[in-house]
Amino acid sequence: MLSRSGLAALAVVLSVASNPARAMVCMEKSMTLDEVVDTIGAQKGCESAMKVFQDCQLTASGDVQLGAAVEKKCEADFMPGLNMVRKQAYQREMRVCDRKYRNKSGTMYLSFTAFCRAEVAQRYSQRALKAGGAGR
Repeated sequence: MLSRSGLAALAVVLSVASNPARAMVCMEKSMTLDEVVDTIGAQKGCESAMKVFQDCQLTASGDVQLGAAVEKKCEADFMPGLNMVRKQAYQREMRVCDRKYRNKSGTMYLSFTAFCRAEVAQRYSQRALKAGGAGR
């Protein structure tokens, strides 16, 4: 038998699955989640991608997709130049984010995890750009 939290999570998943194109107001216009992900991907760099994420956050499970888009954008700044030791350190920090709220129920904790991961990627991007003297 499912617990209340399990039923609540199932209801959220089903409601999201049945309304995948639900719009939100972001950056003063109505956008779907996929459009926000595309907007994040189209940003010039990690900092502006994170700004879009912060401006468009849902504080719910949809933030997982937005955060993943930020991670991808930020990783482009540093991932190719990471040696094995730094790559393992990065992955370890990401796992810390994954574990931080794993025993909590509610979609806001998925959002918190997504932000934690995006912030780790942002820090690595900032360090790489500072070390390289680039101003992306």
